Amino acid sequence: MKRGLYGLTVPLYLLDQLTKWAVLATVPEGHEIHVIPGFFNIVRVYNTGAAFGMFQRASVFFAVLSAVAFFILVWLMRKGAFQDKPSRAGAALLLAGIAGNLTDRLWHGHVVDFLDFILPLYGHWPAFNVADSCICIAAALFFIAAFRSGKPARRA
Repeated sequence: MKRGLYGLTVPLYLLDQLTKWAVLATVPEGHEIHVIPGFFNIVRVYNTGAAFGMFQRASVFFAVLSAVAFFILVWLMRKGAFQDKPSRAGAALLLAGIAGNLTDRLWHGHVVDFLDFILPLYGHWPAFNVADSCICIAAALFFIAAFRSGKPARRA
């Protein structure tokens, strides 16, 4: 695995954990800090399920699933399974996201979410965190890589 991937994974993992620590230390449970009133708040929400709060009270299941996914991803990275820049970056982001939320599940028994957006015509988007953002961006990068892989290589 290239060092550059760790150069992206480790700082994002640390950012995720530091922001969660800051929220746990400063935001009382059930309170909102209005950063941009009517659009963005900092909250303190616990998630024992999956994305968007689905499958609540399944933290142990998702911890095991995350651990398995983490080790498979590391193995694939070591085997060189991610050949282009978008998929390598996606793998690094995915690793950071899995590690961040897995740490929460192991340490707290749930994932700490704190980013709360209010969208026009929708309302409150489910709260999320830096690790969730990494996972979503990774999915987008894998999607881009999948479409790019179908194109013929450019010759120099």
